[in-house]
Amino acid sequence: MAHYLPLSRVARLVGVTRSALQKMIQQGELATFDGMVELDELLRVFPDIQWQDEGELEHVNAIKERAFAKRILERTLPDKEVLAERLYQLGKELGSAKSLLLHYDQVFDWLCQQMSEVAKDMGREPAAAVLALKHQLRQQLNAGPEEAGRARSLLAEESVMRIMSVHVTVQPSGHDFFVEGNDTLLEAALRAGIPLNYGCSSGNCGECKARLVSGQVKKVHPYDYVLSEAEKANGGLLLCSYTAVTDVVIEAEVAGAADIPQQIIQTRVRNIEPLTEDLLALHLFTPRSQRLRFLAGQRVRLSIDGAEGDYHIASCPCEDRHIEVHVRRDNRNFARKAFTGLHKEDMVTLTGPEGNFVVKLDSHRPVIFLAWDDGFAPIKSLLQHVMSLEAADAMYLYWVSDRLVHYQENLCRSWVDALDNFHYRPLAAQSGLAGVIAAIFADHPDLARFDIYAAGPAEFVDAARDAALARGLSLLGWHSERMD
Repeated sequence: MAHYLPLSRVARLVGVTRSALQKMIQQGELATFDGMVELDELLRVFPDIQWQDEGELEHVNAIKERAFAKRILERTLPDKEVLAERLYQLGKELGSAKSLLLHYDQVFDWLCQQMSEVAKDMGREPAAAVLALKHQLRQQLNAGPEEAGRARSLLAEESVMRIMSVHVTVQPSGHDFFVEGNDTLLEAALRAGIPLNYGCSSGNCGECKARLVSGQVKKVHPYDYVLSEAEKANGGLLLCSYTAVTDVVIEAEVAGAADIPQQIIQTRVRNIEPLTEDLLALHLFTPRSQRLRFLAGQRVRLSIDGAEGDYHIASCPCEDRHIEVHVRRDNRNFARKAFTGLHKEDMVTLTGPEGNFVVKLDSHRPVIFLAWDDGFAPIKSLLQHVMSLEAADAMYLYWVSDRLVHYQENLCRSWVDALDNFHYRPLAAQSGLAGVIAAIFADHPDLARFDIYAAGPAEFVDAARDAALARGLSLLGWHSERMD
């Protein structure tokens, strides 16, 4: 009785990234079937991994010990009705497995009886051989396979993991994510960096309408949008109002840059973080009922008291209501206001998003990111988005310092420490544009399998593009944003 696990859950169980598993699949080191990994194959490929039966439960208990606050537990644990339903579904699976094992045991007993009857009509030597075979079969079943202990541990941890978080697959894009705590399907997708289409996020507009292909969901928020009877019969639901009870497959639209409408949102200044003498990070928060819809790499217009300016978003769409922009000291009215008259809790009007410098969601190739000075802002957003998707085989960041220092160097170093497939190299513009370009592409003589995202002044972007194309990069793999 084969047991299959989705690739994303395998990544969690063995503690590696999904991109690392995909690389193993491409190299023939790990076999899959329809994107799933069979239990025996997992045990074969990862013989040294030890699973603890109570791993996820210990994690929950640690949370309880660290914080008694009810709100923290509510964010971590599913709703009690959802939790009860997941336990019920797991109980049904356990009952089915036990029933099947009982049936197998009955079939084996019947087979043994038949072998004994057949042996009666045989000569002494054939009868002895049949009875010996029966004895050997019984010994094999009683002994169990060598991997039985590790398999039990893995299945136990996977069962608890399925109670704490369920797996969602999106068709036809093929994206997947996990629903944890009390998140709706929409909230969980956005946290994972998957820009499913939506509008109001409160059940009124119907823009997040999707279809349930398989699995079980539960309504957790009321909604006013009216689904037709035909839509309901076909599995129609609103992603903002439902959560997943079991692993599910949904049919839903993934938004592109052209699908996101312009929004006007009154945001609040939560923090003004000096990065250098001439650069600050402005941290804005949107209202709970009006989070900004945007894609990593896009820009917005900020205005307050008649002062306004356009800035690229430096935060990831997966960061919920938090919007970060990097403001350089220059002659723009908004910049002067930010450095001299902006305070915490001030209201800033945000209009946007704009731009097509966004992640290619269907690509799983290695990615090179190129940033010049504060071109790091959109690159940072793109990087975090790719990290949240766990899609790229490898990520390389080259950040050129000209008029600004590498102002978030510690963040880049932390990514290097945390991710095996992330590589970072700071560069100085003092070596000249030709020297910078040569240093970047010395590491990559063949770019046929890469995607490149570059942000900075036109001269840098154009020179990098020419050098990349000369090394085999496809035009479809080049993405850039001029920041003059």
